[in-house]
Amino acid sequence: MKVAVTSQGQELSSEVDLRFGRARFLLVVDSETDDFEVHDNELNLNAVQGAGIQTGQNIANLGVEVVITGNVGPNAFKTLNAAKVKIFLAEKQTVADAIETFKAGKLKEVDQANVEGHWI
Repeated sequence: MKVAVTSQGQELSSEVDLRFGRARFLLVVDSETDDFEVHDNELNLNAVQGAGIQTGQNIANLGVEVVITGNVGPNAFKTLNAAKVKIFLAEKQTVADAIETFKAGKLKEVDQANVEGHWI
């Protein structure tokens, strides 16, 4: 399964970025092999508006089934929900730890946004 994790860096040892749309990087991890690809999200990092929607569309285009992030706003939630991408929330931890916590079934899946729009 393809799992996207918002990340502050380009390695599995990087911290999870708690911002969804304005995350610095997206690490797309194969949950079975732990192989991963890094996707730069700099364009959305500095966007005036629409960062959550655009990041959500990018994730959907990558064929991701699950997103792990710290927070997700209403527009990003709608975009991901429309693409049938499940959203799980992680606390401050490494990407590798978030993936392991997800595999263990210990992350909370959300069914609505957990922050207001334009959260920075």
